[in-house]
Amino acid sequence: MKFIISSTYMLKNLQTLGGVINNNNTMPILDNFLFELNHNSLKISASDLETTMSANLDVESSDEGEIAVPARLLLDTLKSFPEQPLTFHKLDNHTVEISSEQGKYALAYANAEDFPTPVSIEDASQTVLVGDILATAINKTIFATGNDDLRPVMNGVFFRFTEDALIFVGTDAHKLVKYSRTDIKTEKPAEFIMPKKPLNLLKGVLLGSEEDVQIEFNESNAKFSFENVELTCRLVDGKYPNYEAVIPKENPNVLTIDRSLFLSSVRRVSIFSNKTTHQIRLKIAGAELNISAEDLDYSNKAEERLTCDYQGDDLTIGFNSKFLTEMLNNLNSDDIKIKMSLPNRAGILTPVDGLEEGEHITMLVMPVMLGNQ
Repeated sequence: MKFIISSTYMLKNLQTLGGVINNNNTMPILDNFLFELNHNSLKISASDLETTMSANLDVESSDEGEIAVPARLLLDTLKSFPEQPLTFHKLDNHTVEISSEQGKYALAYANAEDFPTPVSIEDASQTVLVGDILATAINKTIFATGNDDLRPVMNGVFFRFTEDALIFVGTDAHKLVKYSRTDIKTEKPAEFIMPKKPLNLLKGVLLGSEEDVQIEFNESNAKFSFENVELTCRLVDGKYPNYEAVIPKENPNVLTIDRSLFLSSVRRVSIFSNKTTHQIRLKIAGAELNISAEDLDYSNKAEERLTCDYQGDDLTIGFNSKFLTEMLNNLNSDDIKIKMSLPNRAGILTPVDGLEEGEHITMLVMPVMLGNQ
């Protein structure tokens, strides 16, 4: 088994695949990349049992064969090379030799038969999305997902495909983001919950990509195919909460404000907030927004005033500044609206501008009760 490949081309693909591999694997074989050579095509795979990602690379070869190569050692070696052709040669002493312009390097390989086989998607439903649209949907929702092992359904992003829109939802019960595209529809309605790790891998590869991504899924697994890459993962098992029920429908109090000014003010004032609650207070009256925070334990407090456009009754409401900052960071808009009803009801953030036609985003942040700062 012998092939020749560009060092930088191989490194670029392996760095993407390396994101699948855990630092502490229970099975030693999972510390390896699986190489499957078929003449001029080299398929390289990485797996953690839950997620398997593979890429097909062009190489110079007339051979066939399979081996599992230590991932960390190979990546560290490739990072040290300038652009040049590398020759990989499987030797009889259970090592694979890499020949470069500088020298030769031998890595012990494992048996390919021990590498886990990716699941096949039986009775799959299918849809196609442009890569950048999928990456944007992930980017807009994944930060709102939870990390609670007791509520695994909230640790992933909910995909809902309907005849009217594609909807993506992330929530941890304190904040919620609903991102939808009414310009893209599917013939067959479907829904599933994607875990966070494969979503982060997809986001990193697809952002800015105009390539089509084919999505195949059934009740337990999903597969994403694009360019030379395939990603297969196990879906989160369970029923997603009724997110529509927690979004307030009547919100007569509407604040419109410059996003950057508001974000900067929230960041500064929150430095003085209680380090446990991160609570800040918004007091809105007329065209003035008063943002304040206080940490009674250390007698620290801060207050700022901003001008705004406000329609509604005078209102004082408290929010967790960390959640508010995350949401403001993830809105690409010069101005934003915050729609509110009562101090104990969630606030809804929406962008005023910056959206494409058919693109919609709603961010919901739960209030914190005022009084104990």
